[in-house]
Amino acid sequence: MNRSTILLVDDEKEITNLLEIYLKNEGYQLLIANDGLEALELLQSNAVDLIILDVMMPRMDGIQACIKIREEKQMPIIMLSAKGQEIDKITGLSIGADDYVVKPFSPLEILARVKSQLRRYRHFSGNDVKSENEIVIDELVIHLTQHRVSVDKIPIKLTPREFSILYTLAVNRGRVLSMEQIYEAVWEEPFYESNNTVMVHIRKIREKLEKDPSSPQYIKTIWGIGYTIE
Repeated sequence: MNRSTILLVDDEKEITNLLEIYLKNEGYQLLIANDGLEALELLQSNAVDLIILDVMMPRMDGIQACIKIREEKQMPIIMLSAKGQEIDKITGLSIGADDYVVKPFSPLEILARVKSQLRRYRHFSGNDVKSENEIVIDELVIHLTQHRVSVDKIPIKLTPREFSILYTLAVNRGRVLSMEQIYEAVWEEPFYESNNTVMVHIRKIREKLEKDPSSPQYIKTIWGIGYTIE
């Protein structure tokens, strides 16, 4: 039986009722909030493994809530939105969401994404790692078992998705990975040509890791090919 706790944040009763059925049927424990403020209150008193967060809500919307959550919490966040334009997806991913699903959606799709996010988060947070392990690249240290990153001994807060991308590049150090290779390794789904998701995440990682993101020390761009950690 799955014991992971999911916080579902949406003001549309039909959506929460539908997802509640599917998620509970898979054994997940569920907390439900109707807006961002209620979600933040629940996070103060409950241990949550993943958040499904709608964008358009009263009082505090999903964008504001995601920003507040990311100040302290690092669990996966899947954003839901009726807005499917590329700029809307980029905005959601830029503020710390790990995935972005456009309404209307299939409950089975959400369930698959939940399982994928939790599986990856458990792996990189150390629950599936049997021994202490670190990757050290100059002043950058990636602590695999603790799901932590530091630069010059200063802790860096990365989202689970950002951590996965950095890990993928680090374990392939010296190789140039295309956006397609990174996407399919991290998202575990087919890449489509106009997808800027990887580029957005790389930019956010650089902003957190680098002293000068415009001249990065760690993640290098190989124009026309992809990215590498040398």
